[in-house]
Amino acid sequence: MADQKPEENGVSGKTKELMADFDPPKPPKRNKYAFACAMLASMTSVLLGYDIGVMSGAQIFIQKDLKLGDGQIEILVGILNLYSLVGSAAAGRTSDWIGRRYTIVLAGAIFFVGAILMGFATNYAFLMVGRFVAGIGVGYALMIAPVYTAEVSPASARGFLTSFPEVFINAGILLGYVSDYAFSKLPLHLGWRFMLGIGAIPSVFLALGVLGMPESPRWLVMQGRLGDAKIVLDKTSDSLEESKLRLADIKHAAGIPEDCNDDIVQVSKRSKGQGVWKELLIHPTPTVRHILMAGIGIHFFQQASGIDAVVLYSPRIFEKAGIVADTPKLLATIAVGFVKTIFILVATFFLDKVGRRPLLLSSVAGMILSLVGLGIGLSIIDHSDHKIHWAVALCIATILSYVAFFSIGMGPITWVYSSEIFPLKLRAQGCSMGVAMNRVVSGVIGMTFLSLYDAITIGGAFFLFAGIAVVAFVFFYTLFPETQGKNLEEVEQVFGTFFRWRSRQAELDMKKEAEMITNKSLN
Repeated sequence: MADQKPEENGVSGKTKELMADFDPPKPPKRNKYAFACAMLASMTSVLLGYDIGVMSGAQIFIQKDLKLGDGQIEILVGILNLYSLVGSAAAGRTSDWIGRRYTIVLAGAIFFVGAILMGFATNYAFLMVGRFVAGIGVGYALMIAPVYTAEVSPASARGFLTSFPEVFINAGILLGYVSDYAFSKLPLHLGWRFMLGIGAIPSVFLALGVLGMPESPRWLVMQGRLGDAKIVLDKTSDSLEESKLRLADIKHAAGIPEDCNDDIVQVSKRSKGQGVWKELLIHPTPTVRHILMAGIGIHFFQQASGIDAVVLYSPRIFEKAGIVADTPKLLATIAVGFVKTIFILVATFFLDKVGRRPLLLSSVAGMILSLVGLGIGLSIIDHSDHKIHWAVALCIATILSYVAFFSIGMGPITWVYSSEIFPLKLRAQGCSMGVAMNRVVSGVIGMTFLSLYDAITIGGAFFLFAGIAVVAFVFFYTLFPETQGKNLEEVEQVFGTFFRWRSRQAELDMKKEAEMITNKSLN
């Protein structure tokens, strides 16, 4: 009787199999090996986050101890971002030369030296030397972590895993804020030195941990090491079929024949990086030009919308909002770091479910509203001769909502998007250009914010950031295709049509659907 059950229900076993073909595919389980690799690589971003966070509070004590003016403090705080340009500019070529993994180790080693120099600084000039060395390490870390993570991640989890650098930047910021509070009770000449010097400790553990990671499969293919690349892809893919597809895509991008299955092959010099800058800047195709606009534009707007002004100068903003004593200011700043970290963790779980565009656009819209609210609150306080409690509450609420909205979209998606849109042979250099833009704008904001709010009032400064965020929303809405669920080699196909990318996307979707129907009918 049991054997007759399918027929009794009116559905044969064969029919059930055919119906199963039309069921939605089950999402693959999270690849734990790829997860571990992405986490270790991304932890180098803690170095930048810690420096940003710690300088927000340390600057108060440095200014008192070394008797510095606001102009010197602006330069000290913001200059690391410009110094990091040296590291990010060198990181593309370095990572193509020695590999992604050893470049991450190099980043940790350089930052270690910089943190030690800052911790033992005896004067302003000595401190600036430490900032220079640490900045180079930060530039290396910022460029290479998202590139490595994108190259090692399966398509199903690339958004989730590539958002890790931003997660760890936020974790580093929170650690920096906590360090400020923890060491603020020490004598003036010791407190800020401990705050800065303690950053050397994580860099040692990070450099050692990274040595246990595999090399990027894409870099291995570029070196002609197909056998090693296959081993890594088998471990970091959701299935062996996906591993074979990823290897075929990378071989095609590197100019290696598809039927070539030797463990070691000869790769043309062009595939190893020659002519990359010419292809990027001098003779770019429409596709590369569109990718450049998107990749560099998103980095520009991430920083130009004022995030580093809030993160680096939050104690001063809270002071302008009416919180005057050092301890409450530092505690309020820790709240900023805590909210920022919580919401970036929330964002990582939505990147591959909701998609890049919806999160990015909703994030920027929330930032605009928060910046306008903060500008209104600070303007009211600025023009009042007594404390207005509701305006103080508005300022605190909008600062927290601003960092929350930033962290659910603009923060992580900048790194995810820019690391996945560049073609393989242009990826390292393209990403380094994005990081360079990011650090230049961040440096300019950090080095001019105090002067800016002196010139146009602190409320006016945040209205300016709100205006820039409006321009960012229009830019993203019109020029940014969705990249969710596509492998890295498919992503570049939707670029090149600029404002008409939606029609191109529709064509590709129809073509893919037709291929799936054809394959099912053949099976």
